[in-house]
Amino acid sequence: MEDRVDHRFKGLPPDADGLTFAELTAQRRNLFTDGFTTPVLALSAERLEHNLALMESYATRHGLAFAPHGKTTMAPQLFQRQIEHGAWGITLAVPHQVRVARAYGVQRVFLANELVDPAALRWIAGELAGDETFRFVCYVDSVRGVELMDAALRGASRPVDVVVELAAGEGARTGVRTEAECAAVADAVAATGTLRLVGVAGYEGEVPRADPERVQAWLRRLVALAADFDKAGRFAAAGLDEIVVSAGGSAWFDAVADVFAEIPELSLPVLKLLRSGAYVSHDDGHYRKLTPFNRIPEEGALEPAFRLWTQVVSRPSPDQAFTNAGKRDAAYDLDLPFAQVVRRDGAERPATGIEVTALSDQHAWLRTAPGAELEVGDWVGLGLSHPCTSFDKWQLIPVAEADGTVVAYIRTFF
Repeated sequence: MEDRVDHRFKGLPPDADGLTFAELTAQRRNLFTDGFTTPVLALSAERLEHNLALMESYATRHGLAFAPHGKTTMAPQLFQRQIEHGAWGITLAVPHQVRVARAYGVQRVFLANELVDPAALRWIAGELAGDETFRFVCYVDSVRGVELMDAALRGASRPVDVVVELAAGEGARTGVRTEAECAAVADAVAATGTLRLVGVAGYEGEVPRADPERVQAWLRRLVALAADFDKAGRFAAAGLDEIVVSAGGSAWFDAVADVFAEIPELSLPVLKLLRSGAYVSHDDGHYRKLTPFNRIPEEGALEPAFRLWTQVVSRPSPDQAFTNAGKRDAAYDLDLPFAQVVRRDGAERPATGIEVTALSDQHAWLRTAPGAELEVGDWVGLGLSHPCTSFDKWQLIPVAEADGTVVAYIRTFF
């Protein structure tokens, strides 16, 4: 990495200014004793590796291909580690994210959105023309969208592969609402020379009033749609070597595995593509409660890898304290941060009796119970909820081993 440490990157040691990231990494500084300033977000090296390995083994065990959603981290270093751990490719949401992935050599991209921007489509066409090994798949969810894509792609040397997105139900997010409308979208794709229908997809996390039965029922609709399309010959004329069936967020991937195991034999092999992304760091709130591993503990358990280190800057009363991290530093859209540990003079203890009750822009409000020992200057380690809105607040994130030794720095691109 040729970038150099400077004022752009929060929490890094001021005396490291001017070093390249590689030079700083080689110094193996300690997060707690070698000049890092609070607030500073860190990833656990051990827990990160555990999560990567766990989802690799889970996908392999269940016969799933894996394209984790890159919007969670927008960190090409983590994309690469996910691919090294068996990922088929990376899922993304918008054109900018695809440009980042391509700049760092990602060869397979699943865009979980309908792409109708002409400039972005022309750029994708250029990427496909310039690299015959690049695989790109995106959603279509309307005849109008197909028409716009076709108009933008006229003259392209390779067709763009698309999957029809089946909506998770009435009132859900994007996607085609009925099977009849799905067929109309597929017919519109077949009428173009610029698009190639390769499968079906959707997102079960949007199923209204989701529970295991409703989620599995929707997933079976998705599988039936793929089978109906195949029976009708919708994949036969496309020159395909596989049919894509894709779903899977971070809350119901066990249901995806169960239902995708039921996919009947089709005219071509099926790429059963799972897209869960939050697993890489997991969290201490939303996904800790929702993870499917709570339902299937025999398959393992993800570990929360984030910790936001803050410092007590005010202790105005026995039941109140303030640290120097707030909304600019910590996710707060799903849950407030969780006080986990307190560090003082190199010793670490549980943050018993300490609770985060609110966030200002640059302060966390702490309520302290009687007997909670907390002083100005103490470091407080906070667990976070929702990885997607934690990564995006930090451009460079130290990866620290259990003793505080920083072994890597993760660059994000939001």
